[in-house]
Amino acid sequence: MDIKTNSLYAQMQNMQLEAMGNRMSNVENNITPVNQSTSDFGSMLKQAVNAVNDVQHEAKDKRNAFEMGDRSVTLADTMVTAAKASIAFDATVQVRNKFVEAYKEIMSMQV
Repeated sequence: MDIKTNSLYAQMQNMQLEAMGNRMSNVENNITPVNQSTSDFGSMLKQAVNAVNDVQHEAKDKRNAFEMGDRSVTLADTMVTAAKASIAFDATVQVRNKFVEAYKEIMSMQV
């Protein structure tokens, strides 16, 4: 995993622990905090989407360079980058689907 993906994964794990109510101290849980910054969920989501967008642009640039005959770009590099972009996009779609499901569930709750 690259640094951006690893950081996002760690942030998602921390949010999951908080959502499950495991808010005991990090010493009791033997969990070392990965990210000390306090940022809201919207900015983290925006950063994740921007990271996926960057990966897709990189794949597009490599594909264009390969199609134009740039000898510094190999077919293997192009295919690996395209696969990374595809996986990142699929993961983003799955996260969106989970958000929509959660929203529908919350909206159907009776108060």
